Amino acid sequence: MDRSNERNSANVEFVSRQMLDRLSTEAKQSPRLRKNYNFHTSDGDRCHRLLNAMEPDSYIQPHRHLSVDKDESLVVLRGKIGLIIFTGDGAVAEKVLLEPAGNVMMANIPHGTFHTLVSLDGPSIFFEAKAGPFIPVTQEEKAPWAPQEGDAAAVAYLRSLKNLF
Repeated sequence: MDRSNERNSANVEFVSRQMLDRLSTEAKQSPRLRKNYNFHTSDGDRCHRLLNAMEPDSYIQPHRHLSVDKDESLVVLRGKIGLIIFTGDGAVAEKVLLEPAGNVMMANIPHGTFHTLVSLDGPSIFFEAKAGPFIPVTQEEKAPWAPQEGDAAAVAYLRSLKNLF
């Protein structure tokens, strides 16, 4: 994504409706139906700040971040996102609807907490912040009771998650 329209002379970045529109378009065209816009400059940065656009058919396998410095904060800017928190055995512990003008628009998810997000009213976009560097989710961090991304069972599982709302 071209960043020139979102920066001023001091390289301060701004998030505009046009930027969100472009990011949503890119998410629709992505095989995973998601697209990030990173404010951090590299995967090795100590603090990761990004926009994450997600379409309603995008599936994020429930997961957790085991590292004690990987608490995850997110603020919904557009759409409606269902946040689902799970127990270690896959039972739904809590579900919260996040929306920009709703009752809840932000969540801070402590490390070690199994969670996933579902886009309920696409396109949905949230701002995310967590400690770097980027480390892909390990097998131990993925929920063993949930289908993996790309698995045929993920479609029905995603539908069941959305039905919680």
